[in-house]
Amino acid sequence: MRRAGGERALWWHHFFLLWNTIDGQTRYTIPEELKQGSVVGHLAKDLGLGLSEIFDRKLRVASEAGEQYFSVDTGKGELVVNERIDREALCGQSASCVLPLQVVVENPLQLHRIEVEIRDINDNSPRFVINELAFEIAESTVVGGRFPLESAEDQDVGTNGLRTYVLSKNDCFSLKIKQIEDGRNVPELVLDKPLDRETKSVHQLLLTALDGGNPVKSGTAQITITVLDNNDNNPIFQTSLYKVAVREDIAKGTLIVKTQASDRDEGLNGDVEYSFGKHTPENVLGLFDINSVTGEIFLKGILDQETAVTYRIDISAKDKGTPKMEGHCRVQVDVLDVNDNSPEVILTSEPNDVPEDAPSGTVVALLSARDLDSGDNGKVTLKLPVGSPFSLKPSFSNNYALVTNGVIDREIMSVYNIEVTATDAGSPSLISRKIIPVKISDINDNAPVFSQPSYNVYIGENGRAGTIIYSVSASDLDLGDNAKLSYSILDSKVQDVSVSSYVYINSENGSIYSMHSFDYEKLKVFQIQVQAKDHGSPSLSSNATVHVFILDKNDNAPSVIYPSSAVHGSLSQQRTSRSSKAGHLVTKVTAVDADSGHNAWISYRLAEATDASLFAVNLYTGEVRTKRAVSEQDDSSQRLLIEIKDDGDPVQSTTVTVSVLLEDGLHEPILDLRHKTDDSHKKTGRMALYLILSLASVSVLSLVTFLILAVKCLKSSRSSGSCCMRWSDSEDYKNPNRNLQLQLNTDGPIKYVEVLGGDMMSQSQSFRSCLSPTSEYSDFTFVKPSSTTDFKDMINVLDASLPDSTWTFESQALSRIQNCTKRSFLWSIALPIQQLRCTVFEERAVVILS
Repeated sequence: MRRAGGERALWWHHFFLLWNTIDGQTRYTIPEELKQGSVVGHLAKDLGLGLSEIFDRKLRVASEAGEQYFSVDTGKGELVVNERIDREALCGQSASCVLPLQVVVENPLQLHRIEVEIRDINDNSPRFVINELAFEIAESTVVGGRFPLESAEDQDVGTNGLRTYVLSKNDCFSLKIKQIEDGRNVPELVLDKPLDRETKSVHQLLLTALDGGNPVKSGTAQITITVLDNNDNNPIFQTSLYKVAVREDIAKGTLIVKTQASDRDEGLNGDVEYSFGKHTPENVLGLFDINSVTGEIFLKGILDQETAVTYRIDISAKDKGTPKMEGHCRVQVDVLDVNDNSPEVILTSEPNDVPEDAPSGTVVALLSARDLDSGDNGKVTLKLPVGSPFSLKPSFSNNYALVTNGVIDREIMSVYNIEVTATDAGSPSLISRKIIPVKISDINDNAPVFSQPSYNVYIGENGRAGTIIYSVSASDLDLGDNAKLSYSILDSKVQDVSVSSYVYINSENGSIYSMHSFDYEKLKVFQIQVQAKDHGSPSLSSNATVHVFILDKNDNAPSVIYPSSAVHGSLSQQRTSRSSKAGHLVTKVTAVDADSGHNAWISYRLAEATDASLFAVNLYTGEVRTKRAVSEQDDSSQRLLIEIKDDGDPVQSTTVTVSVLLEDGLHEPILDLRHKTDDSHKKTGRMALYLILSLASVSVLSLVTFLILAVKCLKSSRSSGSCCMRWSDSEDYKNPNRNLQLQLNTDGPIKYVEVLGGDMMSQSQSFRSCLSPTSEYSDFTFVKPSSTTDFKDMINVLDASLPDSTWTFESQALSRIQNCTKRSFLWSIALPIQQLRCTVFEERAVVILS
C-alpha cells in the first residue's frame, strides 16, 4: 500500500507540474513532499531569459516566507525543490497554499514575482486526540438521547481530509453526523434503545474516522459506556454556541463571556459546575480561565490577532448527581485587530553605487513594505524626505524601486543615507524608518583650482641656473585619477624667445626652476602661464599666471657721460679764467649707472688734485667749482682725479681725469674802459640818463610784445619763435581721459619723475632752450596736462611712497612742478638747474629735481 501511495504521488507530480501567468505573474503548481532536486518549471524560459543570461545577470530566487524552499539550476535555468515541503506545516488547514517568490535579475536590475501553489497529497491519517473515550449514561436516559463524541483531526485538506465516521455494530447505539456552523462534522452517539443496567452495564464501541483520499486512510477510538442509575437529566445551555468579538489589546482579567446552563433535576443532581472541555488545547488554557460556579470566562493572557484570529472553546456543565450528567456548548472568541505592529521596510536587493551623472530614473535598489496587521492597519505607505534627489517608484504588491530623481553631486554629498519612512493607515498610524546608504561614484566634473589666480615672484639677478623660483599648487575636488594633477607651462614669448628657454616646471609638484641666470638690465619682468590638468577622461584644466620680477643687484659701475671726451677714456680739458672768484663753476661731471634704486645713486669725490685747496666737487651734482679765487701763483695746468661711486653693496666705482687750464681773461681792458668812463663821467652824464630811459622803454615794450606772442603761441595750432624754441602740438588731443603714470627714477644724485602719457599720437607741448650744457640754466620741456588728472594728487602719492632719505616734495617744489605742466612756461624758464628741470622724452614728461 505504501508503494501504491508513492506511485500516486509521482502521478500527481507529473500532473500538476505546469505553470500559468496571471496578471503578469508566473504560477507553478506542485504536490507537497517532492524530493530535493525535483523540477518545478523552466524559470529562465518562462521569464524570457537565455541560458547565458542566468549567470551573467545573477538570476536568484528569494522567498517571502523566510525558508528557502526553492533554488535555480544555473546550468539549465530550471526552478528546483531545495528542501522537503510539508504543506500542513506550511499552511495548516488553509484551503489554498501558495508560496510567493521574488526572482531578482541584475544588470539591469529587475524584479519578477512568481507563485508556487502546493497541492495536498493524502499523507496524513485521521487521528483522535484521545484514543479511549469513556461515558457514563444513566439507565433512565430516554431513547433518542445524543452524546457528542470527540472529533478526529486530519491535517490534510480537501478530498484528502476527514470525510466521515463509522460506528461498530451494537444493539443500543447508532451514529449521527452533525454539521456545526464552522462547517465541521461532529459525530454524536444516539441512544436507539433504552438501557438496562441489569442486563448490560458496560458497552464497548469502536469509532472509526475515514478520509476521502485514494486509498482511504482511517483512525479509530475506543468508546466505553458505563450505564448508571438515577440522575437522568442533563444540564442544558441556553445556546449551543456563544459568539463574542474582542480587541486584541484588552487587558488581562477582562470578562469575555458568561455561559449559563440549567438542570431540571433537584438538589445535587441539579447543581451545575462549569469547566473547559477535556481536550481543550494548551494555548487556550493559557489565555482563558473559567469560573466553575458562574460560568464566566476571563482573559488571563495576551491576545495577538496576528497569531490566531479565532478561538473555539468547548465548555462542559456537569451536575453533582450520581451518576453525573453533563451538557456541552461552544464559545467562539473572534479577535479584532488593533494597530499594534509597526510597518517594515525590507530591502529586496542591496543598493548599487550611483555615478554622480546618472540620469533621472536610474534604479538604485528594490525594496518592499510589510505590516503584520490586517485591514487598514496593514496598508503601508512609503515616502522619502522632501528635497531628496531620490524617489520611490511603486511596482506591485507593496514593492518599490528606489530611483534617482534630480541632480547628484559627489563633491557635495559622497554618501546619501536615505531615510525611508513607512506609515500604515491605522488610527493612530504607526511609523517606522529604515536608513538605506547609497554611495555616489565620482566622475571628472571639476577642473583643478589654483590656490590663487596669479602669483608674484621676486628673484635676484645673476642667480644660478636650476634654482627653484616658486612652487604653484592646485587642488581638485574629484577623486582618484580625476583629482591627480600634472603641471605644465603654456608656450608664450618673452622678448621674442619662448618662455620654455627661461624656466621649466616639475609636472608632479608644480615647482618652477630657472634655466639660466637673469640680468635685470636686460629683463626686468616676465610672466608665465602655468596649466594644471587632471588625469580624468576627458581631462579638465585651469591656468594661473606667474609674474616674475627680477630684482636688481649692484653689478654695474657708474659710467661717465660728460665730459664727452672722458667717456672714451681720454683726458678732458677745461678752461677757466684766472680772474675766477670762489664758487665759480668750472665744469660738471655727469655719470649714470645701469642699475636701479640705491645701486644707481651716484656720488662724486675729488680723489686727487694738483692743488686740493683750489677746487671742490659737489658730492651729488658733480659740479667742479673753485674753493677760492684763482691767484697768479697757481699753476696754469691743474689735474683733477674725480672718483664716482654708487650706493650699492658692494660699492662700484669709476674715475675720470679732468685737466683745467688757467688762462688770462679780458678783465683788464674792461677795467680800463671803466676808468675812462669815470674820468669823463661829467661829460656823459646827461647822455647816460637818456640811454637808461631808452633802454627801460625798449624793455617794457619787449616784455609786452613777448607776452602777446606767448599767448598767441599757446592758442595757435602751429607756430614758431626765436631763440631756438620749438612748439609742437598734436591735433589728436581730443580725449580728455589721459592714462598718466608717475614713475620715480634716479640718475646718481639726480632724482627725476617720469610722467608717462598715453599713445604716441597724444598731444605734447615742449620748449627747448639753446643754452650751453654747463650753464646754470638748463633746457626744459613740458606736457600739456590732462583735464581729468589732478597732478597734485599724483605728486602727493609719489611723495608718500619715497623714503625720507631720498627727497621730499615741499610746497615750493610742488608749485614749481605744477608750473612745469601749465600752459605758460614763463614761470619755469629762469629756474636754476639745482632746483628744477622739466624735460620730455618722446611720450614721457620728466621732472628733475636736485
